[in-house]
Amino acid sequence: MTMPTSSSTAAASPRARRSRSVVAELEGALLRSADTFPYFMLVAFEASGLPRFVLLLALWPLLRLLELGAGPGRRRDLALRAAAFVATVGVPRAEVEAVSRAVLPKFMADDVDPAAWAAFGSCEGKRVVVTRMPRVMVERFAKEHLGAHAVVGCDLEYSRLRRSTGLLKGAGLEAVAARVRALFAGDDRPDLGIGGSEMARSFLTFCQGQLRPPFTADHETNAPPFRPVIFHDGRLVCRPTPFMSLVILLWLPLGVLVAFVRIAVGLMVPIRTIPYIAPVFGGAVIIHGRAPPPVRVSDAATDDGGSPSGVLFVCTHRTLMDPVVLATVLGRRVAALTYSISRLSEILSPIPTVRLTRDRDVDAARMRAELARGDVAVCPEGTTCREPFLLRFSKLFAELSDSIVPVAMNYRVGLFHPTTARGWKAMDPIFFFMNPRPVYEVTFLNQLPAEATCAAGKSPVDVANYVQRILAATLGFECTTLTRKDKYTVLAGNDGIVNAKPAAAGKPASWQSRVKEVLGFLLH
Repeated sequence: MTMPTSSSTAAASPRARRSRSVVAELEGALLRSADTFPYFMLVAFEASGLPRFVLLLALWPLLRLLELGAGPGRRRDLALRAAAFVATVGVPRAEVEAVSRAVLPKFMADDVDPAAWAAFGSCEGKRVVVTRMPRVMVERFAKEHLGAHAVVGCDLEYSRLRRSTGLLKGAGLEAVAARVRALFAGDDRPDLGIGGSEMARSFLTFCQGQLRPPFTADHETNAPPFRPVIFHDGRLVCRPTPFMSLVILLWLPLGVLVAFVRIAVGLMVPIRTIPYIAPVFGGAVIIHGRAPPPVRVSDAATDDGGSPSGVLFVCTHRTLMDPVVLATVLGRRVAALTYSISRLSEILSPIPTVRLTRDRDVDAARMRAELARGDVAVCPEGTTCREPFLLRFSKLFAELSDSIVPVAMNYRVGLFHPTTARGWKAMDPIFFFMNPRPVYEVTFLNQLPAEATCAAGKSPVDVANYVQRILAATLGFECTTLTRKDKYTVLAGNDGIVNAKPAAAGKPASWQSRVKEVLGFLLH
């Protein structure tokens, strides 16, 4: 039901409405679903791994019985505490914060109720979000994407070793109501309260106006556009509800087997046959446009402008597989220029890879040398992006060749993301092929005309921006000025460049550190 607002609120001018303060419940109000279980499953899987994921799923029937058997009240709170304990106990604080920063916002953003956001976002006064989950799991999303000024909820407790004890403090209806009142101690009461659960009723009586689900769109509100989640991490594509979690667990053993079969077959057969046999193994490669014919280096070492004769394929960067898929579609040798690729991926790659150093002069020399040998694929974004956005293109490619062919790459998967910022990058191809039906889409655009390249006096920046725009238009994506550094700052808290740290002089390395070093060398 929808509880009507007061007459003064309904008659308020748009300017007065925008300046109002608001307190809104997250679960079941701003988010369509009131279920917190999937978020604890995400924390269990991403911060701790598969065993804890399985354990929490096995306890779900008991947690559900606690909620249904008790109704609203202490036993419902007990179910939340039990889920939080199983998902986080013993997990380092840094891991909990990393998952909350990099993984959870995407799933929350996908569940936002547009009508509730319209009411919440149109209020430009103090915005407060109230949640049943630990605040650490919600704060990043609430402040960065909902524009909240404060988040009211319980807190996880940590030991002296900065590991979660799994215990919650500050939970309960009385504590929530007290914190909301404290935030408005020096001001008038909140102008609007949004929510419908028993927890929401603890603060709705304190608000001048109330809005309860189901919500209806109010066309008079002037809420700003919801800020999308551009960067996110984690391996799971689908929200891990109990049913989807069970599907993932049942598919996992078969998925691992299927992935290794697909990879083995791909390494054994001629590369040009892969697009034709992919449907046999449950995949697909969809090709649009016409690929340019190979250029024979023996015919002409350079073109009229002195540029190397190989074709430079400028690709959008969706996964580690982009250059490999391009080579299979072309059916010929294409060297891949990479910024960060694991040693294991280099060993298994069916095409030559050239590691760039981020030193402009060194990288330019390597790119020229590869172009002199033949075709080259480059992803000027410098890193992958999962969402329909293109990061800023580096201008270096435009300076080195005038034979530029833009290629729009995209992919579709159902269960697992084949990219990661915090995990082992060598697992990316395996996770891609673990999906039941991995699909790649390759769209060849026309080669840039001479008047659109640096040969006609265009600046490298203008050429790079032009290529970015036409690729974005082809895919229906949006251009941004974001960079690799922005991505890794959000997801990993660093600039994305891993520097090896030598062991201290005179201090022998333990066998554990040696094993870790070898794994890091191979997998990262």
